[in-house]
Amino acid sequence: MRFFKDENKLENVLSKLKTNEKLQSKFNIEIFLFDKTLKVSDSVDFKGNETNIYKSLNTLKQLNKKENAPIILLSDGNQTIGNDYEIINSKQKIYPVVFGDTTKYKDLKISQVNVNKYSYIKNKFPVEVILNYDGLENVNSIFKIYSNGKTVFSKKVKFNKNDNSKIITTNLTSLKEGINYYTATLDKIENEKNTRNNRKNFSVEVIDEQSKILILSSIKHPDIGVLKKAIESNKQRSVTLEYNIDGNIESNDFQLIILYNLNNQFKSIISNIKANNLNFLLINGINSDWNFINRQKFGFSKKAINQTENYAPILNNSFLTFLQKDIGFNEMPPLVNNFGEITFSKDYQSLLFQNINGLNTEQPLISFLEENNQKIGVIFGEGLWKWRASNYLLNNSFTEFDQFIGNIVQYLSSQKKRARLDVNSENLYPANSLVNITAFYTDKNYKFDARASLEIIITNKETKKNTKLPFSLINNSYQVSFEDLESGDYTYKVSVLGQKINKYGSFKITDYDVEEQFTSANVKKLEKLANKTGGKLYHKNNHQQLINDLLNDSSYFTTQKSIVKEQNLVDWKWILLLVVILFTSEWFIRKYFGKI
Repeated sequence: MRFFKDENKLENVLSKLKTNEKLQSKFNIEIFLFDKTLKVSDSVDFKGNETNIYKSLNTLKQLNKKENAPIILLSDGNQTIGNDYEIINSKQKIYPVVFGDTTKYKDLKISQVNVNKYSYIKNKFPVEVILNYDGLENVNSIFKIYSNGKTVFSKKVKFNKNDNSKIITTNLTSLKEGINYYTATLDKIENEKNTRNNRKNFSVEVIDEQSKILILSSIKHPDIGVLKKAIESNKQRSVTLEYNIDGNIESNDFQLIILYNLNNQFKSIISNIKANNLNFLLINGINSDWNFINRQKFGFSKKAINQTENYAPILNNSFLTFLQKDIGFNEMPPLVNNFGEITFSKDYQSLLFQNINGLNTEQPLISFLEENNQKIGVIFGEGLWKWRASNYLLNNSFTEFDQFIGNIVQYLSSQKKRARLDVNSENLYPANSLVNITAFYTDKNYKFDARASLEIIITNKETKKNTKLPFSLINNSYQVSFEDLESGDYTYKVSVLGQKINKYGSFKITDYDVEEQFTSANVKKLEKLANKTGGKLYHKNNHQQLINDLLNDSSYFTTQKSIVKEQNLVDWKWILLLVVILFTSEWFIRKYFGKI
């Protein structure tokens, strides 16, 4: 909305709607502000950095599900996150009012960059970039990828009305250990109005090591193939699969061992894992032997019964062991496992909790333990293959699921010694976004310490400006947020006050604002929404017609109901009872005095 410079016009239309006396006499007018969530507000601040129209409309639908309440949507129709709002089912009529520029301009944009989060030094990593063109003419441009000011890839591209989308794939070489930043660009075409969406930044963390993963399973299951594919989507990881668990396996050759549906057959390998303090991931299912697992004293146990249950995932937003974004866990199918309560005897962090039949619990679905430099991961359910399939249906790609499994493998296979202070931050943040940084601090026994005071100092590399803020203790984690930071490179130092414990890191704020990727209002989508819900589309200069239509719509006329209740003025039942009591009393009195 700021890009279209329509803030004043929207506020003017909003004011006329809520101050119209005739509308006020007919409706109770409630004002809501929305960006990525819905908020109750009488004023609009235009500070949101993401837009989720679907979620906002769905929330309103739930609030007014018993009411015949029209919804007026003041928007340019451009959504940056969430489900397609065009498919929403609503009993309430929706009346979109279009703001922004409705003129169509030629526009090139980089829609998406797909890249693995990690790579290994002196190896190639794949980059996939999706380019789109909106226009009628034939145009030519050049796509480039820069790193440290140097062009590392370049390709000429042509677009026209019919050939308006291209997928560019290439392999770049990891040359320097650490976080490597890249910029993908499309050269501007003639008369292109919006060039902000011609540029997109991405980063890759280059690691100087390779990983060999061993998967041991007592049964054949679709999860095994899915795990292998997800792990090996990173070419620097190799997977060895074994079903012959009693065979001669050199477990010390692997950085991580994955044990699937553990039972007594794993006895020798478990002894080897314990003797060598090896990292492992345990995936439990309906064929797991919980009596055997409980005897191993891994730090957790389960009172399992011979009855299966479906466990849907709920993301733990306070999880700090490693950084994991929400890939739509609440829309994933449930995992299956034996029913029972899980208890822990060691410190642990849960990435996902269990949702049972719509009820959120604090029982873990995926958890991690770390003690004496040994890392243990536990997935309390089988059916990961359904998650990968569901992720593909949502995103038309396996990338997010594969990165999710990759994050788990990356953490568990790392041989780095545990630090008392861990800090999590993104490598890249879009312009105008909220910079969230979380920290996890433990005492000398590696137990979470809620008594500490933490502070962070961030420094803009170019301006040398320092910003210092204290961390807040929220849900067993330390968190801090920065707003309105300028684009640029930043370093940070996190300190534990009173202790000589510090953690250093860096991040970059790009000049790419996701809200500025659109060149015009999405009139077609708003019109489809109006037609689907029985409403009507209006333009910002035609708001008076909207007012008139709402006032004249017979479905919103006020109706009066009268209830007639008939009741006798005198209740004869009570009078009869009173007469009986009086006659009875007279008889006893006369009898007592000998009158009868």
